[in-house]
Amino acid sequence: MKHSENGYVVHEGCDHIFFVGFLGAGKSTLARNLGALFNRDFVDTDRMVERMAKKTVCQIFHEDGEARFRELEAQVLEGLAKRKSLLVSCGGGIVEGERSCELMHAMGTVVFLDGDVEDSLRQIQHPEIRPDFKDEACARRLYRARRPLYEQEADLRIDIRHKSFEQVTSEAGQLLWEKGLL
Repeated sequence: MKHSENGYVVHEGCDHIFFVGFLGAGKSTLARNLGALFNRDFVDTDRMVERMAKKTVCQIFHEDGEARFRELEAQVLEGLAKRKSLLVSCGGGIVEGERSCELMHAMGTVVFLDGDVEDSLRQIQHPEIRPDFKDEACARRLYRARRPLYEQEADLRIDIRHKSFEQVTSEAGQLLWEKGLL
């Protein structure tokens, strides 16, 4: 990262910001909100996988298995290497793919939206479209399994507990701006 004569940050190469976190953490909402505030493009890896496979995430999990979904996720990330300065909302399980984690770190900064499983359960409006959400007990087990992975992969952490989307957007924007990432 360099600074221009007038003090603006000049980004070079691939400088994406990847938002990771549990189901319902608000990754897509945050990427969309920050994109609007900072005039940055945002993408959602789950939607990109669906377009690539011409199937929903649930169909991929059901018909092809989770391992195939993780392969497609990594392929989507590889395609982002040609782009610049994206805000990337990642699927909740992206941290389970070793290749995906390598790619995210090679292409930018990983931001963990750190919340409680209770917050996520409140936010999940359509559990039927989430292939790894069967019931509340399953969600709690999944959260316990993934939390250490989110922590391990995170370059930055934003506590989202008991905060509105507006508060999270404001805090994230301020942190990312101060770090020279936006």
